[in-house]
Amino acid sequence: MSDSSEYTPPKVWKWESESGGRFASINRPIAGPTHDKILPVGKHPFQLYSLATPNGVKVTVMLEELLALGHKGAEYDAWLINIGDGDQFGSGFVEVNPNSKIPALMDHSGDAPVRVFESGAILLHLAEKFGEFIPENRAECMSWLFWLMGSAPYLGGGFGHFYAYAPEKFEYPINRFAMETKRQLDVLDRNLADRAFMCGDDYSIADMAIWPWYGALVKNRVYEAAEFLDTASYQHVNRWADEIGERPAVKRGVMVNRPFGAPEGQLHERHDAGDFDTQTQDKLNPEGQA
Repeated sequence: MSDSSEYTPPKVWKWESESGGRFASINRPIAGPTHDKILPVGKHPFQLYSLATPNGVKVTVMLEELLALGHKGAEYDAWLINIGDGDQFGSGFVEVNPNSKIPALMDHSGDAPVRVFESGAILLHLAEKFGEFIPENRAECMSWLFWLMGSAPYLGGGFGHFYAYAPEKFEYPINRFAMETKRQLDVLDRNLADRAFMCGDDYSIADMAIWPWYGALVKNRVYEAAEFLDTASYQHVNRWADEIGERPAVKRGVMVNRPFGAPEGQLHERHDAGDFDTQTQDKLNPEGQA
């Protein structure tokens, strides 16, 4: 469908009404809190405030992977932030992340609490703290990590918004962002043609950052756009997505702070490994791996 009406921007833009779409009620052109709400604090060194969107999944996967390697210091409490209800605009959350986006992390493992926001920064903070998931070719890993941070907004805020969430569908924005999304998938597919993971033979924070977005996309778990984008044609991305998706820590990580989808795949809050009940844990970890 083409947009037959032409929009003439005003000389000075003013916020006069909600912008429309699924998230219209929480979109606004100003920052800062809308209400007072103190964040809960649990017993573990890391306090995560998040939701199981692709950006949130990056961090819970990282924490579960660290715990799987035996890093007991990576124990964490994960508190649900429901962005549809505007929890991200509570005063406590804004103190941790002035940008009011999930995920946000408080690190209480040192002499003084440290706030870390932006999912890529959290991955890097944890990787450096525990000395894991940054391969020897560090520059390559950082390049792909920052590739994701720059590229995902075109997938989510661009293609995902206009294809799945906008109140009306118009040809130009859908075509423009579909083209860019397919270009990005081609970038990934070419890179994964001759290497197991994004940076080579080693699984890294680059994979943890990219998989929740592009792995979910090719497996039709976001936007229901796999057929439209012909994601099955990206064979190397699909192989990589399947392999990462079978990791026990990844299966646990995608459940945390998830209040949607099948009930058996939801874990609204996570405070101990035992919060994954026995039946679910057996299903996620059939061979008894850590």
